[in-house]
Amino acid sequence: MIVENQYRILLYYKYVAVPDYELVASAHLDYCKQLGVKGRILIASQGINGTLSGTIEQTDAYMAYMNAHPLFSNMVFKIDETDRHAFKKLFVRPKKELVTLRYETPLDPNVNSGKRLSPQQFHEQLQREDVVIIDGRNDYEYDLGHFRNAIRPDVKSFRDFPEWIRENLQDAKDKTILTYCTGGIRCETLTGVLLNEGFTDVAQLDGGIVTYGKDPEVKGRLFDGKMYVFDERLSVRVNQTDEHITVGKCHHCGNLTDTMINCKDDTCHDQHLVCDDCLESHEQYCSEECKVNDAV
Repeated sequence: MIVENQYRILLYYKYVAVPDYELVASAHLDYCKQLGVKGRILIASQGINGTLSGTIEQTDAYMAYMNAHPLFSNMVFKIDETDRHAFKKLFVRPKKELVTLRYETPLDPNVNSGKRLSPQQFHEQLQREDVVIIDGRNDYEYDLGHFRNAIRPDVKSFRDFPEWIRENLQDAKDKTILTYCTGGIRCETLTGVLLNEGFTDVAQLDGGIVTYGKDPEVKGRLFDGKMYVFDERLSVRVNQTDEHITVGKCHHCGNLTDTMINCKDDTCHDQHLVCDDCLESHEQYCSEECKVNDAV
């Protein structure tokens, strides 16, 4: 018999200079294998970004190990309880950039990033009429759920943001800019881009949507829909009040839905929103082409 919530999911990052990051990644992979956790961890010269799952004992051991590490101590862990692993495999990879941006100007979030707002401060700012709210995630993440009145970014990957900013936000340089993302790491860089592009009043939601949804005072208010997550769950609820509404639209019929799935075709795996009826009728495929392709 499985005991409820005997597992945890950890989400964390830290911007810190990591000499010989490829060697650090290799040693970290060995440790994680020995410990038995699963997940996706990236290590670059700029720091570490990870999300993993394991038993309570395993995650306690991992956090203790990281807190004792000379580079990664004092790192903030966002913790979700769950009843099973949220990942099928373990990946620990060295990477040139912690968040792939390929921006022409080197950015160091420890030196140049936006003001950090607590969930309570962010909630207050959201209700102002003179702010510009930017979703710092990809378009499909926005489609599943987002803060009310936030701008939907027309980007397929994070590296598209600088060009999108130049093409869409030039008339907002004298306004207060609020940014948010899942756990906070993308906004560390996004606010740096905004400041470098000439925006002066730039702020970010400290700890991201994850922290906002867990705040006992705010309780996720003004976030509509669900939050996309990069594990087997795919989506989680943020707004813990009776104000929660669904904003996602089925990929096939356009009806409202909170369900995000991967296309069943192994050569596609496109993540898309689907209602219960279409989930059954389309057999978990995003298109007829994928259904036919998978049958070949």
